[in-house]
Amino acid sequence: MACCSLSFPVTAKPRSPSPPTSGGVPLSPFRTYPSRSTSRSRLLFQSSPFSACSLPSLSLHSDETLIGRPRLSRSLPDFLVVSSSNKQEPLKVIISGAPASGKGTQCQLITQKYGLVHIAAGDLLRAEISSGSANGKRAKEYMEKGQLVPKEIVFMMVKERLLQSDSQENGWLLDGFPRRLSQATALKEIGFQPDIFILLEVAEDNLVERVVGRRLDPVTGRIYHLKYSPPETEEIAARLTQRFDDTEEMVKLRLQTHHQNVESVLSMYEDITIKINGNASKEDVFSQIDKALTTLIEKKNATLGSLAA
Repeated sequence: MACCSLSFPVTAKPRSPSPPTSGGVPLSPFRTYPSRSTSRSRLLFQSSPFSACSLPSLSLHSDETLIGRPRLSRSLPDFLVVSSSNKQEPLKVIISGAPASGKGTQCQLITQKYGLVHIAAGDLLRAEISSGSANGKRAKEYMEKGQLVPKEIVFMMVKERLLQSDSQENGWLLDGFPRRLSQATALKEIGFQPDIFILLEVAEDNLVERVVGRRLDPVTGRIYHLKYSPPETEEIAARLTQRFDDTEEMVKLRLQTHHQNVESVLSMYEDITIKINGNASKEDVFSQIDKALTTLIEKKNATLGSLAA
């Protein structure tokens, strides 16, 4: 709620070096003005240093003189508005999960309900490369050589996205980032600390089955699964392709790397981590996440209310 303090400066100088008195008590070194009020009362503007912490006050006395406060600076406004906002801080969420854990689906559901800005390192890389930005050009050079994009470049892309106004105003959802303890530490050092760390836990057998059965439609870009989401027609089925690393051997190696990275990151977010059973249907998984985020918002509102009281 905003509050407003008004001051009414006068520029008249004193006519006499001796300040007027009332009962032997000096009233003010500034010119006095007869009150037009028909009552036997007046308002006294008591002079005080003009600052954000010390503002003029009003008091009521019983004679017919209105004492004005001097203008301290012509550059100062005639009134000062001090505002106080009770707006709740936006949510800041990190979600992590192994390949085929359903993380992408849950990110979509979370952003749809809570309006968070979805930030995924892979999407940022592709966008930066397409835009021809400096970071994108550097990343493309490594990718064309078959090398991994240095984590410093990825971190810079994530940082710049977090600093954009929509992320600041609406809150953000970091998808699969940070992947290493060093990245988590760097995020904290620049002031980005999540409210919650969501970890999707899925049995390894289920993950392998989900990955090995995945197929890509090169025409539409849609992902199918031979068992859980089969193609609608024989024509689509005939053109589906499989990623080179969507094999049982490759996925087990990727899972091993994922588990090692998650364990290191969890040490940073241990006190705000919630583990979600990702073996259930996508609706049930989201229900668990939704409950956790709702509880978090309620706690934020309760804290905000206690501070405002």
